[in-house]
Amino acid sequence: MPRISEARDAAEPSSVEQRARHGRMLDAAAQLASEKDLERVQMHEVAKLAGVAIGTLYRYFPSKTHLFVAVMVDQIDQMAGGFARRPRTSDIPADSVYDVLLRANRALMRRPKLATAMIQSAASSNAATIPDVAKIDRNFETMLLRSAGISEPTVHDTTVIRLTVSLWFGLIQAGLNGRASIPETESDLRTACDLLMVDLSNAPSRV
Repeated sequence: MPRISEARDAAEPSSVEQRARHGRMLDAAAQLASEKDLERVQMHEVAKLAGVAIGTLYRYFPSKTHLFVAVMVDQIDQMAGGFARRPRTSDIPADSVYDVLLRANRALMRRPKLATAMIQSAASSNAATIPDVAKIDRNFETMLLRSAGISEPTVHDTTVIRLTVSLWFGLIQAGLNGRASIPETESDLRTACDLLMVDLSNAPSRV
């Protein structure tokens, strides 16, 4: 069985059949983690539900952490695809970003066990050993820059978005751990967007 210390991305499927198998494994992991805590999700259960051999599962995902990091990348990509099909809700970047993060917040809170599994896996991952974890931040930042209407971000823009993503993850964890109520996390998120994004490169000029 490959060790978690093995530094490589989850294997990329290269054929229609492999992509279908890869998707089934991610879907199976998400389904099981929606039903029970991460420590109770077993790799052999994921393989059985996905209809693949356990060796196939480990070839794509050397550990359960690799698997749930990949699940999170997939969930973010699905969110981004959905948001891309919707028109921007506002010409004010802070409002548009807040709307996207609020929708993401509520989507995760609908399946708190899965959200906890993904965030725990991402938080415990080092990009040197689980390179896929870098895709989480990169894909999220791309989604938020797009929602803000920024196609050519400045260094300041990317810094602000990166800080916003980090803060959002903290708020999600606080909500999942019961340290803050959902209304509190949503109010804090609104405040964070207003404060951090006031001087993005395409923000309305202040009089």
